[in-house]
Amino acid sequence: MSKSVLIVFQKNEILGKVKTRLAASIGNQKALEVYQLLVQHTYSILHQTDVKCMVFYSDYIPETKSNLDFDYRLQFGIDLGERMKNAFATVFNEGYDQAVIIGTDCAELNLDHLRQAFLKLKQYDTVIGPALDGGYYLLGMNSLMPELFSNISWSSDQVLQQSISKLKLLNRSVTLLESLSDIDRIEDWEKLNWQLPSELKSTN
Repeated sequence: MSKSVLIVFQKNEILGKVKTRLAASIGNQKALEVYQLLVQHTYSILHQTDVKCMVFYSDYIPETKSNLDFDYRLQFGIDLGERMKNAFATVFNEGYDQAVIIGTDCAELNLDHLRQAFLKLKQYDTVIGPALDGGYYLLGMNSLMPELFSNISWSSDQVLQQSISKLKLLNRSVTLLESLSDIDRIEDWEKLNWQLPSELKSTN
């Protein structure tokens, strides 16, 4: 039986250090409020899943925990790719054989997306949830593939295609989930606001 884990990459809620591209349009305080609501949305999903959750914080582990059943860790590495690679290495070294990583930026994410991801890993080596900006909101794998985390143009519209190209070179199978939108820029927020859950609309 597969031993599965959900990795959640979360930035600490620090003014001026979250949603910086969004903050350029709406200011640091408003961007922090948006991020806090996105985190709440993400946790509302995590509290419904029966998969083990490990939350990897960017800077420090807060004293107040959202769920005592979760494991709390720190990210480490010089860039996003290395931090994700190290997180996957950690869970595989601890005996997990199915691992999915998400962030806290996707207001469209729901429980079904997570369930689909773990189901797909029974048939494929990797699963990716494409983001409409050319990146991805979810990545899952059955074993560590360090090549997926180097020489990638992070925070660009090339992330998804570069990752798929690497998987082809590695001869690893991959399947894609539904394309969703991360909220990184003011255009993302304005585009999604009409269909966001009511608690997220309140920041307008």
